[in-house]
Amino acid sequence: MTIRSVVVGLGHYLPQRVVPNSEFEATLDTSDEWIKSRSGIERRHFAAEGETTSDLATKAAQNALAQAGLTANDLDAIVLATSTADLTFPSAATMVQAALGMTRGFAFDVQAVCAGFIYALANANALIVSGQARRIMVIGAETFSRIMDWSDRSTCVLFGDGAGAVILEAQDGTGDKSDRGILSVDLNSDGQHRDILYVDGGVSTQTTGFLRMQGKEVFRHAVEKLAQTATQAMDKAGIASDEIDWIVPHQANIRIIQGTAKKLGLSMDHVVVTVQDHGNTSAASIPLALSVGAERGQISRGDVVVTEAIGGGLAWGAVVIRW
Repeated sequence: MTIRSVVVGLGHYLPQRVVPNSEFEATLDTSDEWIKSRSGIERRHFAAEGETTSDLATKAAQNALAQAGLTANDLDAIVLATSTADLTFPSAATMVQAALGMTRGFAFDVQAVCAGFIYALANANALIVSGQARRIMVIGAETFSRIMDWSDRSTCVLFGDGAGAVILEAQDGTGDKSDRGILSVDLNSDGQHRDILYVDGGVSTQTTGFLRMQGKEVFRHAVEKLAQTATQAMDKAGIASDEIDWIVPHQANIRIIQGTAKKLGLSMDHVVVTVQDHGNTSAASIPLALSVGAERGQISRGDVVVTEAIGGGLAWGAVVIRW
């Protein structure tokens, strides 16, 4: 028998404050039409004053537990993907562990920026298939509004805050592509391109910093690398493009999403899109889209889902899951 990591719970949380594109018109040389035409984004959510990344993550986790009919102590571990943790340490994951009342197991953070949730899924899957854990909460949570340069119209209009959570559980499979659960993982990084997407501050420089991005360069790398990693993950799983029910991509830019789908030979009818409502929520975007897609009835049991992301590093990867 083969152990598979099967999705048994989903949840998400978005801060109450909704920020439409029009809100930026008073302070920036921009417009709703300019933002929509270049990104597909119409609105995003911003965390309230005092509302932290671990707060968002906790609420998403609570929703996932409720949806799965589980308690916090049914979990063996929490893996939290974020680039905007509350503190330098301890990890946001341990803060969520405490907030949930989870008194057993272990928790840790993963940092791979927008690819963080893919990396977190890969880590959780490895823990499950190796027998070190049976049930793991995987969370993506961000408060990117805290690292925006509000004078830079090319970046500050693109990002939002939010959190999504997925519960993985060890289940027996046959070892072929008909199994439910994670069928394959593909991870990549290339530190030579770090200067096209980064934050110009950090602990060792004793500065906070703001997000900086060379948009055209990121776009150029994104479509090619996302299609490539998705194809590699599909090949590892033995899945052909006509077997894919849904692509659930990182929600950064509608043009990147469309370009990637085209390279994979799939119509947009097979793509879950939430970027118009959430903006780019970095590591939170894929679990948010998974949860929203399932709520909409787009994703159902037995569906083959390919999810892929690219972020600062550059770091990118893909996961193939049978729901």
